[in-house]
Amino acid sequence: MASGVRGLVLFLAIAACFGSMTVRAQPVDLALVLAVDVSRSIDDDEFQLQRRGYAEAFRNPAVITAIRGTPRGAIAVTFVEWAGAEFQRVVVPWTVISDGESSQLFAEAIQREPRSFYGWTSISGAIDYAVRLIETSAYRDGPVRRVIDISGDGVNNSGRPAASARDAAIARGIAINGLVIMNDNPNPGFGSAFQPALDQFYRDNVIGGQGAFVIAVDDFESFAYAILNKLIREISALPVETRLAGLDRPSMRIAAPRGRFISGRLTLRAADATND
Repeated sequence: MASGVRGLVLFLAIAACFGSMTVRAQPVDLALVLAVDVSRSIDDDEFQLQRRGYAEAFRNPAVITAIRGTPRGAIAVTFVEWAGAEFQRVVVPWTVISDGESSQLFAEAIQREPRSFYGWTSISGAIDYAVRLIETSAYRDGPVRRVIDISGDGVNNSGRPAASARDAAIARGIAINGLVIMNDNPNPGFGSAFQPALDQFYRDNVIGGQGAFVIAVDDFESFAYAILNKLIREISALPVETRLAGLDRPSMRIAAPRGRFISGRLTLRAADATND
């Protein structure tokens, strides 16, 4: 009996090693952590809009085209939800996406899981957690762009300063992008008179690194377009000044670190699909 158990343990260990080798054997151009705010300022309807927006984006042909257009034709993505300083959870683990089938499976996995948390808003906790995910993954080394994408509707009110976590991530060669929802729901921990403008807070304290940008939207109605816009920019490493035809909206603005927000009336770059 004992020898049988030892044999099973050895078999599982070998299988795990081969599984790890399989992941490492598939090169990718981008390792992307999608870190999504589920603090208590995100009500249940807004939560569903977020989940659905990300799932629909990964079903969109424009995202598949962008992935196939990268030098290696593949990216690795994990989906994380976060709230307070000690509250982060991997909803979908690292997944290599290279075609419509793998992207569809990732989209289904996003919508399958229940909401992870309510609570305070720790952007710094989300960044620190995402850094650990990258540094313990198969994508911590080599010629891979490593990006954390933080989406949220409130300023940091839990844990260490967001700028400190950002600077630590940048020092490790990890870029941080942001997606800001200018929500009317109050962010706990700040009086409305003293709460900084959220888009400016993300620009000055959250994003950073090579090619970093933040997209701000004025309502959740534009959120699906913003997700799709953001993903295509991240996958294709597009400059901030590039406009995506059919995906930009009047309520969307984009800025680089320390840069001004741009409303989108710039040179067009045709996208292969819209979210209409």
